[in-house]
Amino acid sequence: MIFMTQSNTRIIRSTMDHETAASIRQLIQQQRWAALATLDANGPLASMACYAVEPASGGLALHLSQLAQHTRNMLEDPRVSLIISEPDDGREDPQTLARLSIQGRVVALERDTDDYNRAGQIYQARFPASAQRFGFADFVLFRLTPHEVRIVGGFARAYTLSSDEFRQLLQEG
Repeated sequence: MIFMTQSNTRIIRSTMDHETAASIRQLIQQQRWAALATLDANGPLASMACYAVEPASGGLALHLSQLAQHTRNMLEDPRVSLIISEPDDGREDPQTLARLSIQGRVVALERDTDDYNRAGQIYQARFPASAQRFGFADFVLFRLTPHEVRIVGGFARAYTLSSDEFRQLLQEG
């Protein structure tokens, strides 16, 4: 596994064990609701959003209304962060909960393209109730392409993945 230090020097570390990789894949696939951070003129805005995994692209699909401030922010500035966390189960130390923070950029997929249709099918398969909203003109289908993914698999199990490493993690499952 490659880690980035604060000086952006690459350091080779031990690879993520199969157990941690499997638990992170399971976390991403089981959770559906994540914290989404966007940027606007006043700074960061955090909100919640549904996501669907696109293993082939290594990205995540987000289907959001332009009535929401976070969507308007994303159309102005594509830099976002998405945080997926294991549910709080009441354990004594919540710092041991598995979580990942995805930093990347979104792109609005153009309607009536193969890319849009594939991502839309993946999203609707995960969220069947969303099918009607795909007919609404104010909804935008975004693809979040990670630049870097920070994974905390529990105490003393932290990893930083590149977009290619993250795509590989998603495809292994």
